[in-house]
Amino acid sequence: MLGFDLLSIMNYGKKSLIILIGTIFLFFLVYPAAFDKGADFLNDKLGMENSKLKIPHFLNVPFRLGLDLLGGTHLDYQADLSNLAEGQSKADAMEGVRDVIERRVNIFGVSEPLVQVEGENRLVVELAGIKDINQAIQLIGETPFLEFKEERPEAERNAILEAQKNQQRLNEDPYFIETELTGKYLSRAQVTFNSGAQQLGGPQVSLELTDEGAKIFKDLTERNLNKLIAIYLDGVPISAPVVQSVIPDGKAVITGQFTTQEAKALVTRLNAGALPVPIHLISQQSIGASLGAESLAKSLKAGVFGLILVAAFMILFYRLPGLIAVLALGVYAVIVLAIYKFIPVTLTLAGIAGFILSLGMAVDANILIFARMREELESGKSLSVSFVDGFRRAWLSIRDSHVTTLLGAAVLYLFTTSLVKGFALTLGIGVLASLFSSITVTRSFLGLVIGPRLEKKTWLFKAWK
Repeated sequence: MLGFDLLSIMNYGKKSLIILIGTIFLFFLVYPAAFDKGADFLNDKLGMENSKLKIPHFLNVPFRLGLDLLGGTHLDYQADLSNLAEGQSKADAMEGVRDVIERRVNIFGVSEPLVQVEGENRLVVELAGIKDINQAIQLIGETPFLEFKEERPEAERNAILEAQKNQQRLNEDPYFIETELTGKYLSRAQVTFNSGAQQLGGPQVSLELTDEGAKIFKDLTERNLNKLIAIYLDGVPISAPVVQSVIPDGKAVITGQFTTQEAKALVTRLNAGALPVPIHLISQQSIGASLGAESLAKSLKAGVFGLILVAAFMILFYRLPGLIAVLALGVYAVIVLAIYKFIPVTLTLAGIAGFILSLGMAVDANILIFARMREELESGKSLSVSFVDGFRRAWLSIRDSHVTTLLGAAVLYLFTTSLVKGFALTLGIGVLASLFSSITVTRSFLGLVIGPRLEKKTWLFKAWK
């Protein structure tokens, strides 16, 4: 029995050493400044500041903070769905707008933007780290809405012009009719120069349409031979060339009084994505970094106080296993924070709440284990047997509680808004880490200290009553 105990202790010792080394590495990943200060101190003492052999700084991966912590801009847009293409639903149009804007802000390197559809025609955009509202509005609002329009029949044109003299039909364009060909079908845009434009110093923007867009453009040019087709950008006519032949290859040209810089800017905007329907800004809000920093400080303060209270409770009521649980909880916190950096997870106030809640799950698993161990000890079993049976019998309860919480987190993540998704994601990660912490870390640490010397000191393992 003694040989078995020594072998078990050696086995748990190896596991504990691996966990300790891994935790130290992850701690430096979470808080690299601790390693960097030590490296700088040693480099200074050993005179290696300018040497190739100097100790380098640790990998520094910053936490990704959400709008409510980092500060930024909140914008509300309303889409104009009054002129949808035939067969296009409002939901499809709004999803198209969302995809285009999300792609555009990603191109500009905005940290974890939130772009989501609300209701039938509303779009919410949150840009963390963008403090200048005008910059944010320019980033989103200048995404171009590209349209191709054909000439209106002369009778209709005259009727509209006559009505407008009497202040009627003022919102109708008397000269051109909208077609289904919009920026939705744009594949690529680039700045080009033809011989004439180059001599005059004026660039032009060449457009390449998708296969579906090329087919639509072919039909459009076929029925408008020797007529004008106007190209509109954000509701303003840019050019109106005469169709001299059918264009089957889906290539068009925007000419105008462009400077080279203006043409390049237009190409960049078009390639970032042309909106399938126009949008209009209806409200805006700037969240200052000081407010976000205050919210973060309060959240961290709540988390620290929560950890202290949990640690005190575990040590007072569960004695030595409680102390082991606190150490395992520290390992758990380091693992979870490292995962947040690696994925990375955008931390919001709701996400931090999910992390704090998952701390309770981690402690709850330890309480189930220690309660089982106490029952085994009170039934007359030895400490080593109670240790093994306690973990074995607590496993089913731990598994069931964690799985049900994971299912709830999965439902919240899949079927709710982004604010709740942050909570669900951090909670789910915490629950998975809790399983590892309670079953592997706590078991390894506790198995390391259990041995013949503590066999008679069972009071160290019994909870207060």
